[in-house]
Amino acid sequence: MDSDGATPRPRTDPFQILAEASDVAANHGLDLEHLLRALEGLIRKVVDYQLFAILLADDDGVLAIRHSIGYRADLAERLRVKPGEGITGTAAQTRTTVVVNDVTKDPRYLMAIDAVRSEISVPLVARGKLVGVIDLQSSVTGAFGEQERNLLELIGSRFSLAIDAAGLYQVMVRKNETLTTLAKIAREFSSILNVDELLNKIAELVRGLAPFDTLAIYRIDNGILRHYFGVRFNARVAWQNMPLGYGVVGHAAADREPILVRNTANDPRYVALVEGIRSEVAVPLILKDSVIGVLDLESSTVAAFDEELAQTLMLMAPQIAAAIENARLYEQVADNQARLQKDLRAARQLQQSLLPFCCPTFGGIEIAARNIPASEVSGDYYDFITHGEESIGIWSGDVSGKGAAAALYAAVSSGLLRTLTVDSPDPRQLLTDFNNALLARQLDTRYVAGLYAEWRPATRTLTVASAGQPRPLLRRGGTVETLDIGGIPLGMLEEHNYDRIEIQLETGDLFVTASDGIHEARDSHGSDYGDTRLREFVQSLPADSSAERVVSAILEDVARFSGRQTPSDDRTVIVLRAV
Repeated sequence: MDSDGATPRPRTDPFQILAEASDVAANHGLDLEHLLRALEGLIRKVVDYQLFAILLADDDGVLAIRHSIGYRADLAERLRVKPGEGITGTAAQTRTTVVVNDVTKDPRYLMAIDAVRSEISVPLVARGKLVGVIDLQSSVTGAFGEQERNLLELIGSRFSLAIDAAGLYQVMVRKNETLTTLAKIAREFSSILNVDELLNKIAELVRGLAPFDTLAIYRIDNGILRHYFGVRFNARVAWQNMPLGYGVVGHAAADREPILVRNTANDPRYVALVEGIRSEVAVPLILKDSVIGVLDLESSTVAAFDEELAQTLMLMAPQIAAAIENARLYEQVADNQARLQKDLRAARQLQQSLLPFCCPTFGGIEIAARNIPASEVSGDYYDFITHGEESIGIWSGDVSGKGAAAALYAAVSSGLLRTLTVDSPDPRQLLTDFNNALLARQLDTRYVAGLYAEWRPATRTLTVASAGQPRPLLRRGGTVETLDIGGIPLGMLEEHNYDRIEIQLETGDLFVTASDGIHEARDSHGSDYGDTRLREFVQSLPADSSAERVVSAILEDVARFSGRQTPSDDRTVIVLRAV
């Protein structure tokens, strides 16, 4: 019992909490409300508190409560915490956990309830920016110790990116709702994403309203009205740019109001760009309260346009503005995507060239390896490092995340690995040095799960150390054994010691290690391929199967299992066979 009579909470396995936090964050996807409730439920399992709050940061870093337990509803709704303000604001500003074991002695404390005696604030950081803060308060003095701090930081590290992604998703949903409303209002326009096709469609629809001789669309760019599109008697033309406030078009943009000129001879604002023009109407194109351009019609007939037409064009203007902007952005996105795909293909070729030529031959073993990326570039990588004829190191690594960022991190990690293995250190010491090197670079939300094995043919000894990779398999005779070796991924925790095992390989033995993209491959029903199926499949292979054949067979079986499901993660298999 504690001094206050309460039963102490049993110590919690951080690995179990890390796994549960990862599972909860993944299962709740992009639903922010469900994600925050799940986070609160997970924290409740491991830490006692009276007040709980998750505060999310806005663009200025100001924190507001998004989910809370124990706070009055009015306080939770209106509370705003600036960076550096209070204990929570200090954690946000410094991006480090702040623990106060007696708030009555800390002037930073912002009182919520009189009975509070302890507070801990843990910052949530993703993509290099502050996402929010987890804040717990307790009526017990000294309620939050080193264990609570470590657990909360561990949980926070898994949820930061998920909360950030869910927030971005909500922003995207709101934008999509706005675009959907515009589509319902102006289906004719918003369904066209090709700029030239859209502009021609606008001219066609406007011509049905008024018999113009010229139509022009100008876009505002750095305070200048730049000619964007023009037709005269159904032929495409181009006119000069003009400053805001110049001519009828410039005044419509500056005044944010339609201008109707029944007779250009009587209006001093008129500037003759086309000979013979006698009437003009200019309508500002306003999108989200900003003038992005002007739609301008001209005619060689006096009073060709009237107030009713001007009002009709004003009703159409927001849809025209939105459609033009959407089509323009779509073209930009398409161009950027094409460039990105080209860059990713080049990156993929470069990344493949960085993987070692597979596979080296070395005394007493066959080696085979294969990597299948889930996207253009992969976060999985492997390497073989020889030290004369004495030994060869076999590395399999899996960087957190996917895509280009993971691939770049993999490249950095690969270089570090090569540097650290110059002196052929013990696998356990190598992982320790590797972990320290990654932590020194302070790359948020990135880590590497890996396995390093060293084969010494003179003693036929395979020494294996693991850092969070799925447990490897050893097949000897007709039996397959899952080797009991694990560890925390590299780049997550300081001063972590890694385990190792030594195996005397006999002729015909198979050593198999596969990344989690193999173990977590899913079929159409959402079931995982799993450790058991992999073990049973390896056991079913013919005894004389080569290392290359085992690798191919495993990848083929995973592909059959997942069917047409797109791989959600990179797949890597490495096999050693004693000969």
